Amino acid sequence: METLLDALAEAVRLLASGDAETVEILLRSLRVSLAATAIACAVALPAAYGLAFGRFRGRGLLVATVNTGMGLPPVVVGLVVTVFLWRSGPLGELELLYTTTGMVIAQALIAAPLVCAFAVAALQGGVDPGLRLQLRGLGATRLRLALALLREARLGLCAAAMAGFGAALSEVGAAMMVGGNIAGETRVLTTGAVLATSRGDFALALALGLVLLIVAFAVTAMLTVLQQRAAPLRA
Repeated sequence: METLLDALAEAVRLLASGDAETVEILLRSLRVSLAATAIACAVALPAAYGLAFGRFRGRGLLVATVNTGMGLPPVVVGLVVTVFLWRSGPLGELELLYTTTGMVIAQALIAAPLVCAFAVAALQGGVDPGLRLQLRGLGATRLRLALALLREARLGLCAAAMAGFGAALSEVGAAMMVGGNIAGETRVLTTGAVLATSRGDFALALALGLVLLIVAFAVTAMLTVLQQRAAPLRA
């Protein structure tokens, strides 16, 4: 109990004092996670639209693969990305290993299956099948049809984005492997907490964990407000 109280006091001190290192780690965590979420959404939402409304051979297998990806171990993703970005790997010439760009790639790969799976469910369960027929009958182009259906499922899609952001922000295994936890370069809140724990500095580790929770709550709360404002009023 005393350790938890010390951690809370340390978290308040770090935030209130504007500790430069903590602020730097916090901003880097947000930058990496938001970028990864944006990339995951940009790739996963069109894929989810195709899986939800497309009719082609192998569609069921692809949906099952995406759903399986929701449980993909982050360490496996980190290992694969590390192999590809290694100096002798296929993408080694890009020199992205132990950089925040490499971390964004790894986190985007982790978040994308979550976003896609939730988005497929939202599009299939939140869109009236008759709406597609009606829009087609009115002569809507493919782009306008897609935008209308995405708008109709916006509540579920927002939840998909929140799930992706949560997975990216809380990820530690891939971030450690791809980023290297380099001070001032690639250290984020999760890897910083792991390092503090390994050093026996539990107060700092718990403090960073509390900061992580505060950040996750703040971002998710903003997205939730936007989601609820977009929700239709029901009698």
